[in-house]
Amino acid sequence: MKLNPLYIALLASITTNVSATTTDLEHIEVKGSYFNDYKVDNANGAMRTSASLLETAQSVTVITDTIVNEQLATTLGEVLTNDASLTAGSQQRNREVFNLRGFELSSSTGYLRDGHQHWSHYQQPIEILQQVEVIKGPSSILYGQSGPGGLVNMVTKKPTAQTLFNASADVDQHGSTRFMVDAAGALTESEDLRARGILVKQDVDYWREYQNGENRERDRFLGALVVDYDISDNALVRVHYDRTDDEAGLDTGAWIDNNANVIGSDKTIRDMSWAFTDITVENLGVDLEVFLADNWQVKLGYNEQTFERQRFESSPSRNSYDAQTNTYTSNPYDRFDDWQFTTAFIDFIGEFKTVGIEHQLLIGVNSLDYFYRQLRTSADSFDFTAGQNEPARPDISYKTPDRTSETEYDYYGIYIQDLITFSPQWQVSLGGRYDKQTRKGRNNESFVPKFGVLYHPNESATIYASYSEGFEPQNETITNDKDINFGMEIDAVTSEQRELGIKWQLLDDRLLLSGAVFDISKNGTLVTEDLETPIGSVTTETNQVGEQRHKGFEVAAQGAATDRLFVMASAMYLDANYERANEKLQGKRPVDAPKWSASLWTRYELNDAIAFNAGAFYEGERFADSDNTITKDAYTRVDVGATYKFNLSNTDINLRLNIENLFDKSYLGGGGTSNVTVGEGTNLRLAAQFSF
Repeated sequence: MKLNPLYIALLASITTNVSATTTDLEHIEVKGSYFNDYKVDNANGAMRTSASLLETAQSVTVITDTIVNEQLATTLGEVLTNDASLTAGSQQRNREVFNLRGFELSSSTGYLRDGHQHWSHYQQPIEILQQVEVIKGPSSILYGQSGPGGLVNMVTKKPTAQTLFNASADVDQHGSTRFMVDAAGALTESEDLRARGILVKQDVDYWREYQNGENRERDRFLGALVVDYDISDNALVRVHYDRTDDEAGLDTGAWIDNNANVIGSDKTIRDMSWAFTDITVENLGVDLEVFLADNWQVKLGYNEQTFERQRFESSPSRNSYDAQTNTYTSNPYDRFDDWQFTTAFIDFIGEFKTVGIEHQLLIGVNSLDYFYRQLRTSADSFDFTAGQNEPARPDISYKTPDRTSETEYDYYGIYIQDLITFSPQWQVSLGGRYDKQTRKGRNNESFVPKFGVLYHPNESATIYASYSEGFEPQNETITNDKDINFGMEIDAVTSEQRELGIKWQLLDDRLLLSGAVFDISKNGTLVTEDLETPIGSVTTETNQVGEQRHKGFEVAAQGAATDRLFVMASAMYLDANYERANEKLQGKRPVDAPKWSASLWTRYELNDAIAFNAGAFYEGERFADSDNTITKDAYTRVDVGATYKFNLSNTDINLRLNIENLFDKSYLGGGGTSNVTVGEGTNLRLAAQFSF
């Protein structure tokens, strides 16, 4: 068994002086050793077993809460910039969209929380997260509905037996504030009952402004509670609840012209100041873990997610914009959405030997019940010219709708996976999954396999090759009544990936280097385009255009380069195109899929009290339209930070200063011609963190 470097350092520093003629006491000297808080060796929440990353035939990145705290991140998007395989899409309407290996992550199938599929149509509350795991490539074998790019699993903080109480406050130069309390500990003397509670209050003032001069604002509250109870030495039950209330003014993004120049000022919001979105999200669930024997355990999980949203839109139309008069049409409406997302799973995990061959076997079943209801009412359209007084908010309400819709389906799958160890050098991972989705008037069934071979030249390195498939059932028809193909049935989307990779731990396993070459194909891709000449109220055309092919490679480094220098770095090259598509898209590159992207975040500890951070985030040229005629320039954003730690009256205090976009770089983020994100200039953040 290989000893942890921390233990080796401690053992090596112990000196014992024993006199030959007298009996002396032992003299033990313990020297300090590093704590590697940039590197995690497994992704249990995402892979459903205890296999390490070196035993996983797939590219996986784990972003720790240390990095999240150092960057003073407030959104999941700020966290995911630390992995170059993830690039940002549109950030309109107070939510974030991401592309993984060039494929957009779906709100319903692209995100997990603690292994549960998680409806993610909103900005995630990252303050409750312990780490974020990014699983690259189709992962349908474990979770069923899964896109070709992969999955993002959010691992939440858990109760601790040790009492902790952390409080923090941060502020930026615009006056935005965030206050957080995180408390945990045992509730009984025997420590068999433990709890953790987190409260967050955030008020955001954005740098972009409405045309009447008002600032865009956001008001967010988060409350979370997790309770663990040890039923016995072999059984644990966990109950969790969290609620997010998030209200914000709307900003559907900037408009750009054919040269990718922002139309008007970078600060201008085209939406009216009375447009808003109001979201309430609740999660309630229970998990049970029981060890049936030394090498066998069963895990059960259940979660109910309720997502309610009102969105009052002014809905400015880019297609109606008249550049000479600076006039455009708005089409206001009030809309209420209600999503009910219920998930459950049961896993049996066992380790055993047959004929000298070791097995780590996973057999499981999971299910998803999905319900969606929309109420909507529209007001009369109006024209607006920059400089005129803003029209009053229309007197309409979704409570008296002129349009309603409902969608409901059940989804379940049975899966099996076996990690077979033939020798210390050779392992094989294989498995399969059967899925069935039941929807009114239409059912979908599928079987997806997965196979991987791992070779370990030594105990700190892995070379692997893998094959996996994905399956995504689609809605029955195209439901946008403003689309020329409204009502057209949509077939299931399938995908497959071939990947060859290497993982290598260096410097006494303190630094993990990894690289992967991948080839992903997706069949049945949906593409929506604006019509050059709208036909009445019909403004878009959606088609399943055939195959989308993404090939490329990734390299990454994560961990401690020295006792004082920590690093998380990654880069990706991506060759992405539509193939066997219609004439308009054949050979074209998807929107927001750069050829090159890279990220770097580091910490250098000057001493035990002072540390410095520096980061650089690069995005190559990207297309803003599917015709590939509008190109957004490449950019590099540089961030820096510093922290000072000290103790006052038995309280650990951490003061932090971060400067985002140090060189005030102007750039365009994700999004297309009518919803592009304009990069913010230099922004200062200050934070104080207290640990009692």
